Amino acid sequence: MKKTKQLLAYLILMALGLRSAYASDYTLNLMKGVTKVSNDIYDLHMLVLWICVFIGIAVFGTMFYSIYHHRKSKGHKAEQFHENTTIEILWTIIPTLILIGMAIPATQTMLEMEDVKDSDMSIKITGWQWKWEYEYMSNGIHFFSSLDEKSNQARQLNSGINPRSVPHYLLNVDNPLVIPINTKIRFLFTAADVNHAWWVPELGWKKDAIPGFINESWTYVEKPGTYRGQCAELCGKDHGFMPIVIIAMEQVDYNVWVEEQLVSAKAAANSANKEWSQEELFAKGETIYANSCASCHMNDGAGMGATFPAITNSPIVTGDIDGQIKIVMNGQGMMPAFGTMLSAVDFAAVITYTRNGLGNSVGDFVQPSKIKSLLSAVPEDDD
Repeated sequence: MKKTKQLLAYLILMALGLRSAYASDYTLNLMKGVTKVSNDIYDLHMLVLWICVFIGIAVFGTMFYSIYHHRKSKGHKAEQFHENTTIEILWTIIPTLILIGMAIPATQTMLEMEDVKDSDMSIKITGWQWKWEYEYMSNGIHFFSSLDEKSNQARQLNSGINPRSVPHYLLNVDNPLVIPINTKIRFLFTAADVNHAWWVPELGWKKDAIPGFINESWTYVEKPGTYRGQCAELCGKDHGFMPIVIIAMEQVDYNVWVEEQLVSAKAAANSANKEWSQEELFAKGETIYANSCASCHMNDGAGMGATFPAITNSPIVTGDIDGQIKIVMNGQGMMPAFGTMLSAVDFAAVITYTRNGLGNSVGDFVQPSKIKSLLSAVPEDDD
């Protein structure tokens, strides 16, 4: 009986949106978010909710009152009447006025959500199985954002890691999307393989990323902070492992970040031209494999049946190195084209690691400079 009362109290508090020892941080209501659009959506939701609550109380209150006070045991008899024109007019006009009253603010909010004109900057977002690609259209900054290493390790079968010990488990990434505050930002959405959906609740909306199509939306964040979201589309076996992290910064801090990214990109381009030793590539390739390949081919390279074949003793991995490079670069079957995802150094490193680790010992390796020349020779698709 005590547990029943606790459960009832918990549900009541959740429905009211209150916090307590029972309800903690969980509510059944929408969150307000950090943008004007998200707050407008919240206000619209509350308006419609209370209208529906009032209508429900009025209708069911009248119904239960009539059932109780006009029941047969008190001697009441059912009235026989038909075609009351006044009542029919009222129950047509009143609901119509209510719907119009809800439709006007709903339409205004929807138009506001789609108004991308006068944007200060644009960011292209591409969904991949299973990561996000970000491209800043104004300055050329470009990177992929994947599940962070700690979450990736904890989610593996038989990892022995308690997910509760990992901060922001499955909601953290290696490369967050960084934006300036007090800036209207237009987002362009598409996908490279299957349907995805980019969703950050505190922005107030989600957008589908569909191959061959461009969707757009916008945001204007006024408060610095970190805002987290997820893919909201069932896009494959690792659907639950492609989170979104946005870091909103003051404009001065954002400018510093931009300069750091440009310097880092230049350094990465230069590192692809130097001669790497097999040991250096092998060490780097172990991390790249864990972040990009282990979810399908497993940490030990054992694979998962015919769908995700083993790396260990694979005829492709232990065979001609150029053949393996071609498959990894262009993709095959369920495997995406990593030529567009990995830098030349990371690409060479993972090739070196798979050929000389995970139970394989071919002994050869490839220089990033060769990968760079191969990647530059691949024609880019027009968006």
